[in-house]
Amino acid sequence: MAQRWTRLVRFKAHGHGDRVFLGQPVDPSIDVGLALHSGQPVDVYQISGTSALDNSAVVTTNKLQIAKLLTPLSQEETPLVRCLGLNYLDHAEEVAHLAGREKADLPRFPILFYKPSTTLIAGGEPIILPEIVKPYEEHLPDYEVELAIVIGKAAKNVSEEHALDYVLGYTGANDVSFRQWQQVIPQWGFSKSFDDTNPLGPVLVSASALSNPQDVPLKTTLNGNVVQNGNTSKQIFNVKKTIASLSQSTTLQPGTLILTGTPAGVGFVRREKLWLKPGDEVHCSVGAGIGTLINSVQAEPQKARL
Repeated sequence: MAQRWTRLVRFKAHGHGDRVFLGQPVDPSIDVGLALHSGQPVDVYQISGTSALDNSAVVTTNKLQIAKLLTPLSQEETPLVRCLGLNYLDHAEEVAHLAGREKADLPRFPILFYKPSTTLIAGGEPIILPEIVKPYEEHLPDYEVELAIVIGKAAKNVSEEHALDYVLGYTGANDVSFRQWQQVIPQWGFSKSFDDTNPLGPVLVSASALSNPQDVPLKTTLNGNVVQNGNTSKQIFNVKKTIASLSQSTTLQPGTLILTGTPAGVGFVRREKLWLKPGDEVHCSVGAGIGTLINSVQAEPQKARL
């Protein structure tokens, strides 16, 4: 009997040109991002269909090998990226300390901002620092490892009790942020919306395979140094509360991404500030079988302006 997928990757396969496939890693324990980065071959069982949103998609016995990893959902399959700010207690506290406050004023409701799907890139692709964030030491390009929710069916006025019924699965994200622009404009959308700045993936883990999204480890390593080491247990608004809140009088369409915030350790709050610069390599690891996003950092190529 055909089985539904539990760990999905979207990719191009060796020997098949630019054709896009879905697959499930043959090795259930493999970290796809780390394996591909080290040059290790990654074999998958092909998943029928061309979209993770296809409820009839099942794992087949046909084996393929990943040539190029893609984001779990294409940009066209992603109607909107919704993001939470200051959703971890430890991160809210470090931001409060930066502002000279002893204790964080925790939000009563999720702090929400949006970004377009044009921000999304796969593991292995470069994070592009645009021209308008120079000089980097002033604009402070920053890393943020996050657990991302993928909505599987239209959700509106959902209760916390039934919120997880609307989740297709979970994946990882790096919500690269540009702190200067974030601070000079009251709304965060512009500072978080530059093209090719938001790694997503590498694996989409089905909701059935991740029954407790509130115990998922998160870690960021920058140039070999661990800079974030957290867990979703410290979320202020957990996954159930987030979906219930964001769906009130608002339809969350299938394919909607919800980035659920980042734990402590971001670069701009440190005494000796950290920022991303060309030549850096960022690893964002998310547990529960999701794996590691590995991305280099590059400057935007200079082009003649019209």
